[in-house]
Amino acid sequence: MKLSMKSTRRIALLVLLLSSAISIFWGLAIGRTPDGRTLDFQAVYYGTRCLLEHHNPYKVSELQACYRADGGDSPLQSERHRRTVVLYVNLPPTFLFIAPLALMPWAPAEAIWLSIIVAAFLLGALLMWRLGESYAPGVAFFLVCIVLANSEVVFAGGNTAGIVVALCIIAVWCFLKERFVSAGILCLAVGLAVKPHDAGLVWLYFLLAGGVYRKRALQAFLITAVLCVSAFLWVSHVAPHWIQDWSANMATISAPGGINEPGPTSVTGRTAGMVIDLQAAVAVFRDDPRIYNPVSYLVCGSLLLLWSITTLRSRFSQSRAMFALAAVVPLTMLITYHRPYDAKLLLLAVPACAMLWAEGAPVRWLALLVTTAGVFFTGEVPLALLVILNNSLNVDSTGIFGKMLEVMLIRPASLALLAMAIFYMWVYVRRALPDKRSGSKQAENLVATAG
Repeated sequence: MKLSMKSTRRIALLVLLLSSAISIFWGLAIGRTPDGRTLDFQAVYYGTRCLLEHHNPYKVSELQACYRADGGDSPLQSERHRRTVVLYVNLPPTFLFIAPLALMPWAPAEAIWLSIIVAAFLLGALLMWRLGESYAPGVAFFLVCIVLANSEVVFAGGNTAGIVVALCIIAVWCFLKERFVSAGILCLAVGLAVKPHDAGLVWLYFLLAGGVYRKRALQAFLITAVLCVSAFLWVSHVAPHWIQDWSANMATISAPGGINEPGPTSVTGRTAGMVIDLQAAVAVFRDDPRIYNPVSYLVCGSLLLLWSITTLRSRFSQSRAMFALAAVVPLTMLITYHRPYDAKLLLLAVPACAMLWAEGAPVRWLALLVTTAGVFFTGEVPLALLVILNNSLNVDSTGIFGKMLEVMLIRPASLALLAMAIFYMWVYVRRALPDKRSGSKQAENLVATAG
């Protein structure tokens, strides 16, 4: 007996929730360890408490004193754990959103924050599932399942990316579905204020798309500007020299061997929480920022320029918007510093892949392959397994072939993201070509009529 569409959807929803439960409970279990304890949320929580107590959170000594006074420091924690908390690098607008929680004791603040991340992230994932389901239910279900089952670090660390990614996805859904548009504008504005390197290119798409979407992008930017100015004034009042301290912290974590350094010598370079930008792959061959930065900027800049020109010259449609976002989201991850939890923004590519699958052309298999590779190799579980495999194989990376093998084993996320960006860029540009041909034909007709 065939199941009805309603029953099938309920079963799919149940499986999706079970997939998310794997990540949620596993992630929370990791977060309960002495060296876990929602490390990323600790940084913003104690940083905000430090500011509320009229101290400079960007000054390591002042934040460390606040951290210890509040009982956050523990002998069981590693040095990397402590330095991650006290080397504060989040932008000032984050303080505005964490301040209500920072007024609370740690336990309730942590519980509320994680509950918000779980709710927002699940909502964003389900919205993309429903959007893709209208084209190809099986493909949308498959891809969202992979993402939800491999999001442990989102919940273990409590990073603000969990909420920013969700807010970007919700904003896109609101704009494309023309529902709750004001809420979408606010979501995009908050995401842009807290993590501009996550939300920036999504916002740029709507700015370049023109019409009512440009108006919404400008409205979101105005809200972001108000939030940023308010936060900057607050921090500058408490700590007039915070910019110099922030710059020093950024230099420390980005230096060779630092937490955010993309090269293989980074503290997190051989963990499931590795940096996944293009620099991380290029650095395997030449671990020198004078090499891997220009190479990455040249590749990503060329793709971004092509994407921008295509967006400006093509008329807006929901389908083109999906392909534009599917192209620019992996590019977002490649241009600059990002980690696997940021890559959950790839959920925005699910509707585009489902649409290509529904069209039935041979290219649908390539779409499914590159999209699956993108969401799979940016997942925490596959990356952790590859790290274990590489350690057990003890690959010799001294020669060129050894380095190529190391990139495939340790930096597959960067390669998968690059393949995904190039593929969807190709699809997006091809979809925009009919506009140009149509415009040329109309011009020819006008000339003929005038003659």
